[in-house]
Amino acid sequence: MTKISIPDLKKQLKTYKAEELVSIIIDCYKSNNDVKKYIHMMLDPESTENQLFDEAKDKILHQFYPKRGEPKLKLAEAKKAITEFGKLSNNLAKTIDLMIYYVELGVEFTNDYGDMYESYYSSMVSMYQNALNKISADNGIGLYLRFQGRLKAIVRNTDGIGWGFHDGLADLFYDFAVDYEDEPEAE
Repeated sequence: MTKISIPDLKKQLKTYKAEELVSIIIDCYKSNNDVKKYIHMMLDPESTENQLFDEAKDKILHQFYPKRGEPKLKLAEAKKAITEFGKLSNNLAKTIDLMIYYVELGVEFTNDYGDMYESYYSSMVSMYQNALNKISADNGIGLYLRFQGRLKAIVRNTDGIGWGFHDGLADLFYDFAVDYEDEPEAE
């Protein structure tokens, strides 16, 4: 399959009648789940966004605490749910919420099941850092205030966990918080 450029696609689509374009869109809708989600977002953004958010949360939860069977811990699947939601919704606050939820579940899982492996902790720290970066990029205090309690709780709930996990998260949070507060609170 050859790749068509956007200008060429636009030029080609302009030659079609409205009924033909509707038919193409319906065929795409039927054949591709991502297109279906995208069209739902275009037609009913609020309801669709809430539904996609709940689905993403369920996918993340399933990797740590499935309804049946043993935990999967396919962290790439959980991250994919966050990425897909972010692309479809463009809702920064809800995307950050999912990122923090991922880390919260990772911390809870560690506290429930014991010490994990280094790449697991690296994934949690990386997601935490990405959430902080997105909050910083917003250039306001609103998102920080919205998530501050949960971000602090993550640090607090990792106290005593090995591999430098707690220290890494604490360093990230307090280096970050200093931009929003005169004096970060002591742990």
